[in-house]
Amino acid sequence: MNKGEMKRLGDYIREVDVRNRDLEVTKLLGVSISKEFMPSIANTIGTDMSSYKVVEPRQFAYGPVTSRNGDKVSIALYKNDEKAIVSQAYTIFEVKNKQELLPEFLMLWFRRPEFGRYARFKSHGSAREIFSWEEMCDVELPIPSIGQQKIVSEYEAITRRIHLNEQIINKLEETAQALYRKMFVDGIDKENLPEGWRMGVISDFGDVITGKTPSSNAPEDFGMDMPFITPGDFQYYSKFSIGSERGLSAIGYKRLSNKILPEGSVIVTCIGSDMGKVVIASERCITNQQMNSIIVKENFYSDYLYYYLSSMKEKLKGMALGSSTMPLLNKSDFEKIAIVIPAKSSLYAFDTKVSSVNKLLRLHFKEIYKLQELQSLLLAKMGQQKANEYGQ
Repeated sequence: MNKGEMKRLGDYIREVDVRNRDLEVTKLLGVSISKEFMPSIANTIGTDMSSYKVVEPRQFAYGPVTSRNGDKVSIALYKNDEKAIVSQAYTIFEVKNKQELLPEFLMLWFRRPEFGRYARFKSHGSAREIFSWEEMCDVELPIPSIGQQKIVSEYEAITRRIHLNEQIINKLEETAQALYRKMFVDGIDKENLPEGWRMGVISDFGDVITGKTPSSNAPEDFGMDMPFITPGDFQYYSKFSIGSERGLSAIGYKRLSNKILPEGSVIVTCIGSDMGKVVIASERCITNQQMNSIIVKENFYSDYLYYYLSSMKEKLKGMALGSSTMPLLNKSDFEKIAIVIPAKSSLYAFDTKVSSVNKLLRLHFKEIYKLQELQSLLLAKMGQQKANEYGQ
């Protein structure tokens, strides 16, 4: 795409600064690095909400601070019908003429990973790096005619299919969790366990492995021959790990052969704010050092461990060593965590009953993964095609 086909974004957008002076708007939101509005978790007791900024439908909000966000920028398009408010730290803007540029089309441009890298590169500051409003206005992008911006409808159609799959997954998960509670929680007294049950520790279920990251001096260790799971991947997972953002080459995973996790291993994040997240490995993989994983002795242990450990998230944080901002649960302490060990017959019966649910879960997880890949292809298309080729 040549320079002449690119447009300066600042010619199509304007900053908006409307404050909540009359306190009429009470819906307080924030913006995540996944580029969505979300309920704010800020403590607002005693805060003067009249200085907060009002966001209206089809307006944008972004957080100029990019420090510690990696290559991700907190920016989102507000799609609800009712007004909301955000912290005065956010910058609010809107498209000047929606007959020239659809806000939804612009949001797709912001979703491209290339935009995140650009914003990070253009951020400035010492203590905190800022992607300023001036830099935002200097962003260049292709702007096809409104009729040719139909890539938006294609993207949103895929999004609807993803949401439908997510709803089905939630229902399936509710079914499996209800079965787990019925068999292993309701009416169970740890002081008076059923016959054949006993108290034990995590390592009774299998070998505990702490992951490892290849050396930065060995770029040849990275590739796409085996998933390399990090805490950042968990935002895309539910019960099972499906793919990963980074991978290892054959050279890399052979060097870390003692860290390879077989399918069915139970992976737990054990450091920082991500502590206590749990997934079951859907294929052979390796994790980084921020996770402890259990290579189960029997395949029918995996589901029980998944639900048991998922219910322990806050307890795991309480067991962690280190500061409150960077707690750590090391391998030695992790494998000694006390756990109820039901009779093998009960574990096998649970695995048998939940296996049909797992098959459906895997199918819907894989469909979501493929749909997300389609979305990524559409976003890549925005940067590869000429402005007059969109929608062809």
